[in-house]
Amino acid sequence: MTTNNLTALITGGTSGIGRATAIKLAHLGIHVLVVGRNPERGKKAVDEIHAAGGKADFISSDLKDAASARAVAQRTLELGKGHVDILINNAGIFPFGPTHEMTEEDFDRVFSVNVKAPFFLVAQLAPLMAKRGKGAIVNVSTMVADYGALGMSLYGSSKAAINLLTKSWAAEYGASGIRVNAVSPGPTRTEGTEAMGEGLERLASQAPAGRPATADEIAEAIVFLATDRASFIHGAILAVDGGRTAV
Repeated sequence: MTTNNLTALITGGTSGIGRATAIKLAHLGIHVLVVGRNPERGKKAVDEIHAAGGKADFISSDLKDAASARAVAQRTLELGKGHVDILINNAGIFPFGPTHEMTEEDFDRVFSVNVKAPFFLVAQLAPLMAKRGKGAIVNVSTMVADYGALGMSLYGSSKAAINLLTKSWAAEYGASGIRVNAVSPGPTRTEGTEAMGEGLERLASQAPAGRPATADEIAEAIVFLATDRASFIHGAILAVDGGRTAV
């Protein structure tokens, strides 16, 4: 897969890890389609890519259900002139708290954004990649999908589902030329994690690296898996967590 004439769809692409990934892919000459809920942030991300000489478009969506995922897929095909080569399922929400404090509405919202939307984006776009005989899908997971952590039952379980789907989709679509992998970040300093304050530092201190990641560090791993540099990697969950799950 060369980077000429490629189209990449990145959900949650207007800030944090998604935005850093979009910028890096655009630097490779890939047409980047960034999905987000906030049009102002979307315009800012796209303008930044344009200013650097890249090609990008914004798709507004909250990706809350199958219908919104299908609508994003349709808009992607329109902007991508009938095809998409890279799908990065990065959008996610992460409410933390004890299980007994979570409501049914919390549960439905987390699994809709973190699991249902990626599932139906893959359902719409992977068959089209398969017809072309090539494609790459990268799911963004989390280290807390791999071990029990206080207050993270809802978020962690949604991402554990993504880890299993990554392996299932690799088995399902790999023979058609589609590589499916996941990146599993540790604590990362982004706009979305600012509210954690010192809690982010405490969480990061448990890993050998001893610090939070930057969005760029996680984006490097995503870009690696999305491009031909990872041409023989299928179904992997790449830990980019400062070593937390290794100790």
